[in-house]
Amino acid sequence: MDKNLRNSGDYFVSLAPHIRSNDTVQRIMLDVLIALVPAAIASVYFFGLYSLAIMAVSVGACVLSEYAFQKLMKKPVQVKDLSAVVTGILLAFNVPAGAPLWMVAFGGVFAIIIVKECFGGIGGNFMNPALAARVMLMASWPQQMTAYLKPDGMTGATPLQILKEGGGDLPALMDMFTGNIGGVIGETCAIALILGGIYLIVRKVIDWKTPIIYIVSTAIFLLLFGVKADLLAYEVLGGGLLLGAIFMATDYSSSPMNAKGKIIFALGAGLVTAVIRAKGGMPEGVSYSILLMNVCTPLIDKFTVGEAYGPKKA
Repeated sequence: MDKNLRNSGDYFVSLAPHIRSNDTVQRIMLDVLIALVPAAIASVYFFGLYSLAIMAVSVGACVLSEYAFQKLMKKPVQVKDLSAVVTGILLAFNVPAGAPLWMVAFGGVFAIIIVKECFGGIGGNFMNPALAARVMLMASWPQQMTAYLKPDGMTGATPLQILKEGGGDLPALMDMFTGNIGGVIGETCAIALILGGIYLIVRKVIDWKTPIIYIVSTAIFLLLFGVKADLLAYEVLGGGLLLGAIFMATDYSSSPMNAKGKIIFALGAGLVTAVIRAKGGMPEGVSYSILLMNVCTPLIDKFTVGEAYGPKKA
């Protein structure tokens, strides 16, 4: 996300010149929520009202956790900035339609308290809270997190699992676009995610470079690793690539500050995603690739920061 300033505690760590902006955290988060609406509607349409319950529980757990922690630590309560709501929706989008609500709630508490608030709150977290919670849930309850429901209510392999196993009938590409496939509730409808991404780019909430370079580089690396060209559409539309590239690789706090750093971040995420999908044992790799690049962000910033305008001091 193309912002010159990043809040690190009480300090701004970017170089001059600084661009003044009327943007607020609340306004930016509201735009992200608006961009997530199409995918939320698609999840309810394909997976039923239980997906709405998942979103409600996830958001509730995130908001209440943030409020309680900030009250307990005698910090300013910041739930009105809507960042916890965004985290809750993104976490909900990363769990299957049949996930137990208690597990979703636990993920929300982990995302906010452990990943976000324990590292200073908004602007201080070094990795995306929703993705970190997803990986924690996957490690703790792999059976529940991989029980992917199809829109018909039956469990079954996702398109990426079918590709990894090397056999089976792949769904029609139109079903991939519209979301009539199995997977976590927020990743299946490509059209809805693309519409949300276009909205964020038009509103200048995110820089187009990160999602586009991430997606394109993943496809290129997959080709280099031997994936057949006629299967690339399934690799791009299946799994969490669109969701991760648009909504999580662009996270302000855990992505690089400048344009060069964003390009490196996106290329690195594309490479790691392709390696995991093509050479690893798992069919998906988006969550791990973004989290790995989140950890690398301070190093990327260090080596890509530009020089300040004006004469150098002796």
